[in-house]
Amino acid sequence: MYALYDYDYHLPERLIAQNPAAQRDGSRLLHLCRNNGTLAHRQFHDLVELLAPSDILVVNDTRVVPGRLHGRKETGGKAELLILDYGEPAFAEGDDERRVYHCLIKASKQAAAGTRIYFAEGLVAEVQDFADGIYKVAFSAPGSFDDLLGRIGRMPLPPYIKRDAADPDDADRRRYQTVYAKSQGAIAAPTAGLHFTDTILNRIREKGVTITPVTLHVGYGTFVPVRVGDIRDHRMHEEWFSISTETARQVNQAKDEGRRVVAVGTTSVRTLEYAARENGRLLPGSGRCDLFIYPGYTFRIIDAMITNFHLPKSTLLMLVSAFAGRKTMLQAYAEAVREKYRFFSYGDAMMIE
Repeated sequence: MYALYDYDYHLPERLIAQNPAAQRDGSRLLHLCRNNGTLAHRQFHDLVELLAPSDILVVNDTRVVPGRLHGRKETGGKAELLILDYGEPAFAEGDDERRVYHCLIKASKQAAAGTRIYFAEGLVAEVQDFADGIYKVAFSAPGSFDDLLGRIGRMPLPPYIKRDAADPDDADRRRYQTVYAKSQGAIAAPTAGLHFTDTILNRIREKGVTITPVTLHVGYGTFVPVRVGDIRDHRMHEEWFSISTETARQVNQAKDEGRRVVAVGTTSVRTLEYAARENGRLLPGSGRCDLFIYPGYTFRIIDAMITNFHLPKSTLLMLVSAFAGRKTMLQAYAEAVREKYRFFSYGDAMMIE
């Protein structure tokens, strides 16, 4: 159960969703009861009836930054840059016009310290340092950096979603973002939340369910493959998180009263479990989460989760396997493949309880 190949499965490429469903709540929902392994095929809007009035639903309110930039080096060569830590103020310097961030840079060759990259509307980036595949880059902008990035930046879609750099990304700006996104800083969407509409959220509240947010800025680590044969040797990248005093109070009250905590997405799961104490109490605060959940982990907070279908051999598949059992989860994935569910970020959803 600790071998990487134990988390592999066959997925036809045609089932990797390249675009979202026509309507956010138009996705399918595979309902898995982990106690007995039973499966039911539903639509996402059926989630309202699957939740109990006493439940507390925890969402990740991070907002995806349009932090993918296309420019040219002083030599004229093309360069693509992705900002990795936009949501962490400690990496900003000075006023709105000058920022320093850690970035990925794709170019014909490694960008040396001092290399300048020029983008639209006068934005200039200068490489300051390079270590472990990550660049430290200083940006200079004429006017507000935030406003400029909002105009010229592109959404950082996962590599398995194919887009032409010249294509407009208006649709992705709208759909690769949850309707409750608030705290800007992620480089990938918490995709289980993409299915929710304001209408469904209102129906859930009207049922009596409490909805409360946490923040985890999904980072570069979400795309990094596991490269070790024994998954216990894998190390997670850190991601910045925040839990408010009110959210901690609501979650702790729910646990005290024996009510279910339902997490929307693996990012919410990791945030809650990282901040949980051994006695099952959730602590408010902020910091950097590097929790790697795989089979054998004992969950302290969550009782159910809503999630998308994840990549083979990924840490996310290991997390849901820890919750539902590896064999049960792989059987559910095999059923989803047979039934032609849509996979990954823009794909369909599961509810595991």
